[in-house]
Amino acid sequence: MWNDDRGQDIAEYAVMLAVILVIVVGTIRLVGSNANNVFSSVASSVQ
Repeated sequence: MWNDDRGQDIAEYAVMLAVILVIVVGTIRLVGSNANNVFSSVASSVQ
């Protein structure tokens, strides 16, 4: 029926890229806030 799958492939890659981007941004935000808390507590205990 449909012989041209290029549009479908591009859409699948776009969806996968969006999901990976959301996971990476969420992980960076989570790790970044936790790292900030750890550095703050270490700095306050050193002083």
